[in-house]
Amino acid sequence: MLRGFKTELKINNYQRTQLIGHCGVARHAWNWGLALTKQILDHNKRYPDSQIKFPTAIDLHKWLVALVKPENSWYYQYSKSAPQEALRALKIAWDRCFKKISGVPKFKKKGKQDSFTLEGAVKIFSSNKIQVPKIGILTTYERLPQKEIKSVTISRKADRWFISFRFEVEKQKQENNSNSIVGVDLGVKNLATLSTGEIIEGAKSYKKYESKLSRLQWLSRNKIINSNNWRKAQLKIAKLHLKIANIRQDTLHKLTTLLAKNHSQVVIEDLNVSGMLANRKLAKAISDMGFYEFRRQLTYKCELYNSELVVVDRWYPSSKTCSSCGTKKENLTLNERIFKCENCGFECDRDLNAAINLSKINLSKAVS
Repeated sequence: MLRGFKTELKINNYQRTQLIGHCGVARHAWNWGLALTKQILDHNKRYPDSQIKFPTAIDLHKWLVALVKPENSWYYQYSKSAPQEALRALKIAWDRCFKKISGVPKFKKKGKQDSFTLEGAVKIFSSNKIQVPKIGILTTYERLPQKEIKSVTISRKADRWFISFRFEVEKQKQENNSNSIVGVDLGVKNLATLSTGEIIEGAKSYKKYESKLSRLQWLSRNKIINSNNWRKAQLKIAKLHLKIANIRQDTLHKLTTLLAKNHSQVVIEDLNVSGMLANRKLAKAISDMGFYEFRRQLTYKCELYNSELVVVDRWYPSSKTCSSCGTKKENLTLNERIFKCENCGFECDRDLNAAINLSKINLSKAVS
């Protein structure tokens, strides 16, 4: 299977200038291609009798070489694969839009989600050095996997640069060979409650740094946009956002690795995260936990460690059902944190009761 690897780069001022330039070329190509494709769609909508064929990524790159590069000679200072891969990504974004998987692609702004992809002469030299086209040899802070790779993506977050790539890896064996099944109930108070009785607390990094973030944003409110002081303030805000995200990611990685490595089957609920975020009273706490990222990580890690991920239908009443006798309660409010069964007298923590029900569920009721 393919596995992703991402690490931070250790760069000098010259390399930083090169990376910023490649981001600019990729962004310019994306925005040019997006404007052109939108014009074609508008033309086809306005004149249905004389429609223009929607261009492929290859068509866009040919037009870029013929029309844009001669007028913008600075394109030739950077790798040709940066704009080419940007147009390829644009075509994928339009395909997702046409299939109604995602929305309409948006124009990119300088300094926001800067990234570019390079392919071709990519080679890992030693434990922490990698050669990429046009830029040369880049140094990383941690050891690189000694694998053959064909392309890399370089991105910027705050003032830090990262390199990522994918490579083939064999599936690993579980640390514990027991055929254990664990149910996982996600929550707001605690990140996860396991059917084994273990409780995993969430990082709640946004809640921890919310006042500091609000203070930084308040201090930058009257600064002139694009001035030096404004840029310094925006950098501080971006650094704090990155710190909040890293703390959340670290917690989720540790939990998902623990589940995938030590259990042969992991059972979770198919949560309607977008619907849950519509509740303005809980939206901030739900976003701070990272439910979507939890499922994304658990999906590929279960495949990596040869364990099975079972996703139960979101309408399954795991919280309302007694894990002892199976009796279902008609009403159960969010304020009731202790589950009390009126049939058998069983009492248990609400989240633990749901996790036990998930671990006992009949697989015919689940959708994986």
